[in-house]
Amino acid sequence: MDSRIVTVVAAVVAIPIILVGYLLVSERLVAALPRQLQPRVRPYLWIFPAVGFATVFMVIPTINTIFLSFLDRKSVNFVGLANYVYFFTNPGTIGALKNSVLWLVFFTGGVVIGGLLIAVMFDKVRYESAAKLAVFLPLPISAVAASIIWKFMFEYHPPGAVQTGTLNALIGIVGLGPVAWLVESSVNNPALIFVGIWISTGFAMVIISSALKAISPELLEAARLDGAGELQVLRLITVPLLLPTLTVITTTMVITALKVFDIVYVLTAGAYDTDVIASQMFSQLTGAGHYGRASAVGVILLISIIPLLVINVRRFRREEAIR
Repeated sequence: MDSRIVTVVAAVVAIPIILVGYLLVSERLVAALPRQLQPRVRPYLWIFPAVGFATVFMVIPTINTIFLSFLDRKSVNFVGLANYVYFFTNPGTIGALKNSVLWLVFFTGGVVIGGLLIAVMFDKVRYESAAKLAVFLPLPISAVAASIIWKFMFEYHPPGAVQTGTLNALIGIVGLGPVAWLVESSVNNPALIFVGIWISTGFAMVIISSALKAISPELLEAARLDGAGELQVLRLITVPLLLPTLTVITTTMVITALKVFDIVYVLTAGAYDTDVIASQMFSQLTGAGHYGRASAVGVILLISIIPLLVINVRRFRREEAIR
């Protein structure tokens, strides 16, 4: 039997057994302590496995990545900030950074605005469930599978040939020529971003719909009776009340945009000026075999996400303080 299969089976069986054993022993130790100390000690013993796993699989690899980012191609010699200088001076990495900014702006805006509009438009209509289900359906599909679907949609053949791609076949009906959606630099990044929006809009819609149901109908009706139009109600009442929810969704989508990889890798593999930060890290690691540069890209990606996490943590603390 393959040793890897044995290792996986052993891990799947052994880890739960070890955890259960640890909890049983911990409870015995807590029971032996004085009664007034038990409530203080028990939480630390219960969270220790989670902290241990996070340390082994997240903290230590992060520290190791930061260390490797200061080393050369084979992680032998110290090169200081050379890998970071390369990232901010190389045309390829600068292009990837620009594309990531495009994802950051248009993907995040498209998902949040699209989810908001769909949630508002489909709220309280007879076919609400069916309509929202149709928008939500792409979300359970993996990004790789969704990208393969859209690869067939974007299929391109030279003018004069039969267009098997759905989009080119449709625009051909109205007399427009076929478009190389994944090759032409003027349309390929918007096409990739659209795939991401198509996948994630259902997530935003569901969260916003739940928050929308919590808004008092009497408040909206009072605004309409006072002469406010639907756009005014949306802009002056609905959006401000949904602002905490929209902030959470926006933060989540920003993080998703910064670490997007699978859509780009499946559809273009970063070619034709579609490279992003995550795919640049992958190409430096597997293509160029430069561990130092790949680690530097990973550290830059981590640093770009940290401020968003800090903002979220502070916001959650303010909300808890208000409650």
